[in-house]
Amino acid sequence: MGKHARPSGKSARTAPGSAVRVRPLPIRSAVRLRRPVDIWHKPALSAVAALAVPDFALFALGRLDLILYTSAGAMCALYAHGLPYAARARTLLWVVLGMVAGLGVALTAASLTTSTALLVVLASLVAAVHKMVCDATRIGPPGNLILTFIAASAFFVPQHLGQVPLHLAPALGAGGLAWLVCMAPALIRPRGPERIATARALEAAAGLLRTEPGPGGAERAGVAQARHAAAAAVNAAWHTLFLVPARTPAKAAARAGLERLLVRAESALGHEPRSAAAEAERLTGWACELRSGRPLPEVALSAAETEELVGVADEAREPRRPAPRRPAPRRPGVLARLAPGSPLLPIGARVAAGGVLAGWASMAVGVGHPYWAVVTAASIYQANTTLSWQRALQRTLGNLLGLLLYTALLPLLHTGQLMMIVLALVCQLGAEACITRNYWLGSVWVTPMALLLTEFGSRLPARTLIADRWIDTVVGAAVGLACCVLVTNRRAADRIEVALERVTAAESAASRLLATGPAPGADDARETGWARDRLAGGLVELREAVEVAAGEWWQRALPEERIAHAEQQGHRALAGLVGRLSAPVPAA
Repeated sequence: MGKHARPSGKSARTAPGSAVRVRPLPIRSAVRLRRPVDIWHKPALSAVAALAVPDFALFALGRLDLILYTSAGAMCALYAHGLPYAARARTLLWVVLGMVAGLGVALTAASLTTSTALLVVLASLVAAVHKMVCDATRIGPPGNLILTFIAASAFFVPQHLGQVPLHLAPALGAGGLAWLVCMAPALIRPRGPERIATARALEAAAGLLRTEPGPGGAERAGVAQARHAAAAAVNAAWHTLFLVPARTPAKAAARAGLERLLVRAESALGHEPRSAAAEAERLTGWACELRSGRPLPEVALSAAETEELVGVADEAREPRRPAPRRPAPRRPGVLARLAPGSPLLPIGARVAAGGVLAGWASMAVGVGHPYWAVVTAASIYQANTTLSWQRALQRTLGNLLGLLLYTALLPLLHTGQLMMIVLALVCQLGAEACITRNYWLGSVWVTPMALLLTEFGSRLPARTLIADRWIDTVVGAAVGLACCVLVTNRRAADRIEVALERVTAAESAASRLLATGPAPGADDARETGWARDRLAGGLVELREAVEVAAGEWWQRALPEERIAHAEQQGHRALAGLVGRLSAPVPAA
């Protein structure tokens, strides 16, 4: 969560005669609150609905001891809310199966051994697998956190081998309910996710148009950030549209309308300052119409842009012709991202080592819930050391405040199990409402909810629960962060070299295309659009790679001059491609 820190040259320290740069770890940015994500209420309400039905059913049956298993399936409702419904259906199915598989491994291990030290090792290995797979699939929030929390908890639940299938059944059933809850909005707004993605792209493009250049036309830092944000939002919106099937004329027309809006948003990357203000207002207005569910606005495009989209439509009818602009170059598959040499492997090693050492340290100080230390260690690992440090600080602060909230709620908990269920649902809603503003604020609500789930299975003295949770949080964060610092991700800089090569090749191809001059016809428009997509995707990937590598505290010096030159030349060529396709058009 949050933006990657990018320390400046003044804040980074380089040892004399050394090519290795040591970067300080920020504090203020770790606790700063941000604006909430625009669709935070969707996963929040979905999770509450998916949790409430089985919770109240178990209460009526007097079997609240099974709530951990139903919660495993119900919490799958937190995933995939940014995907179109066809892709969401497939993704949620894999999430449910992955959750049940992890739960099955944990329960089987718990039934076969009572060695706490061994269970800590197994839980840490499963946490590492969760982290690498979630990062490789780019599943999005909440990532590996929920999967690891459920699996790590189940490793320490007393179990008999014959009970495992019986306990997996309610998890699978609750997962099916979560799938239905997440798919239900398709009955009301079947094209809602892709409309929101397009609206975000329009808003980012409008933000770029509103940025002011520096004195004499010089580019300010804010302009570069706005340009990257616009390129990233447009790129993400295109990838969302690629997932939308167009099997009927109505669906094809709806997708084509969104494509026209995205093409217009892309034109902001090569805008003329004289018309920037009016265009920004126009894009913002269109974004509001998309979010409100009103009919798609009519958008005027240039002749080249129209030819490009027409060529794409023709391609759908004649698949044997050369590949069109859409879809864009495919991203590497999951297995490719996990292949030897992948930068995700050091992250997995951090999770496994940190979880094992944190769990063993928790056992050494006599804590009765070592899986909390494992979950804490696993949850702090992010793309780099800086983000991991921020997450450790956020989790420690949030858990401390969450324990204070749990203490304040104790009088209500003593009124009965029905009140405990209600409070758990309220905490779930509060967590999703706050976690997008900052992770520590969400943890304030997550902590009492996790303790309530523990209470349903076995009643323990509140003082013991609170003390164990606090010790495990401190131990897990400290040991996990130490492993993060010791296990450096030196492969992060290698990703920059790959991204630089891709941007350089895309920029060279774009420059050659621009040098030939425009030609009438759909073929030239498709070729220009393809070059634009390839270059835009490369620039987004390069900036992400730079931000990840810049957050490693011990990293060889980055090729900053090459990066700056590649981004400058790349964005200049990108503006040329956009300008070639988007001649001035009348207001729509």
